[in-house]
Amino acid sequence: MTRWIKLTHVDNVPPREGRVVRLGTTQIAVFNTEQGFMAVENRCPHGGGPLADGIVGGTTVTCPLHNWRVCLKSGEVTKGCADGAPPVRTFAVEVRNGIVMLGVNAAEAAA
Repeated sequence: MTRWIKLTHVDNVPPREGRVVRLGTTQIAVFNTEQGFMAVENRCPHGGGPLADGIVGGTTVTCPLHNWRVCLKSGEVTKGCADGAPPVRTFAVEVRNGIVMLGVNAAEAAA
């Protein structure tokens, strides 16, 4: 079951930028892209770089540490990686009445 958590007003995440939110011990990067808001775990699978600080282009973010590119829709690493790089975890996002909402399972929402 998906539970929706209010994060912030849409104006608090400028276009083509990311912001970090915490869900328990997990950091989540929330991005305002040309195709809407998207969210992934805030950790590049290569060196643990903070994806929220990366450069957003379309629906990808480029890690600020080593230039790995991550698809914000699927979490797949699309550039700069070795074969078999693990994907980044993605999260459901909706905007309701100007508020960015994060979709998580019940156990995560309890954290």
